[in-house]
Amino acid sequence: MRITYIHQYFKTPAMSGGTRSYEFARRLVERGHEVHMITGDPDPAADRPRVTREAGIVVHWLPVPYSNAMSYRRRLWAFLGFVGRAALVAGRLRHDLVLATSTPLTVAIPGVWAALRRRVPMVLEVRDVWPELPIAMGALTSPVSRWAAGRLEAWAYHRSEQVIALSPGMAASIRRRFPDVPVTVVPNSSDRELFAGADRAGAVLRRETPWLGDRPLVLYAGTLGPANGVDYLVRMAARLADIDPEVRVVVIGDGRMRDGVRDLAAELGVLDRNLFLLDPVSKAGVVAFFGACDLAASVFVDVPELGANSPNKVFDAFAAGRPVAVNHGGWVADLITETGAGLVLPPADTAAAAAAVAGFLGDRGACRAARAAAYALARDRFDRDLLFEDFERVLAESQLGGRTGVRAGRTAASSSRIHISRAS
Repeated sequence: MRITYIHQYFKTPAMSGGTRSYEFARRLVERGHEVHMITGDPDPAADRPRVTREAGIVVHWLPVPYSNAMSYRRRLWAFLGFVGRAALVAGRLRHDLVLATSTPLTVAIPGVWAALRRRVPMVLEVRDVWPELPIAMGALTSPVSRWAAGRLEAWAYHRSEQVIALSPGMAASIRRRFPDVPVTVVPNSSDRELFAGADRAGAVLRRETPWLGDRPLVLYAGTLGPANGVDYLVRMAARLADIDPEVRVVVIGDGRMRDGVRDLAAELGVLDRNLFLLDPVSKAGVVAFFGACDLAASVFVDVPELGANSPNKVFDAFAAGRPVAVNHGGWVADLITETGAGLVLPPADTAAAAAAVAGFLGDRGACRAARAAAYALARDRFDRDLLFEDFERVLAESQLGGRTGVRAGRTAASSSRIHISRAS
């Protein structure tokens, strides 16, 4: 197949951020498909489009500035700017299938245009519960914006041959409101090959980092945005400083709330004492930090809609064989509880969270068992190669369905890799 793949935030392993689209696209190329990726250029100084080849993927980089540090208003303008430029590029390409991945859901607009222009099907991948999540987070406040978001969602789903959802919760939300839309769950994945040397790289990192050494390490590697609530870890670190001052908390990342996280850490007296705020590193570079950590954290503000998320950092931790601590409900929390692959912390009680983390890190048997459970999840349920089979099958079925005029009838329940409660 010739596939046009639209993802505004495409990242390679040399960049900071999730690499789901890169990993799936390069596997498509290895299977003999031709893939054109349309994305925003991460260089803020870029003023013209450029084209490169990344692992066989033809990448069309568009000069649309975007940063997690932007306000909601500036992000909206970035989304709209990308829509126009992406539509021009996608409309010129010849393809058998269009694949558009959100966020933002506005990527469906150039996707639908490109699909209609060549009379081919489109697959839409959904990475957030839309518009429930932006409404819950306060990004859509006016009745008009909420109405428009709902209309965009309905239009995008009904223009798609199939929808891929990144979690059972996302799939359930779509099926509840759009029962005629076929949905398949293909969650984020664990790159076991990339993290195979994590233990060795982590040992080197510990030797070369005086403030770490052989001390216990809690790691957060991800976005520092309003939804992430990383101040939770700062407050937890303040409590840990009293309970077990040897525990180190490392936060790696960037985003709109980074300055606030730093200021709070300084105010509570933990910055560069037992909490260390580091700049973003590439996906390849983050391997050493996961290899060095004893517990990886995935935190959000206390908004129930965020429980349907599928955080990359969780699956990276599993790939490295590291337990995960979350402070929210939802399918990942249920998975951890079911398998013993980490901790579920109270969302509003950082003192209790600190006590639970200190107790866990001090129990070597519990740590070993949780590590084994985490790696088993990476190997048996979330291995990237296994989930790619589901991903490619959806594309093949959609291309066949679009050619014959018959929609494939897959649903969230038909995904073969996810063995967890459908109630999550």
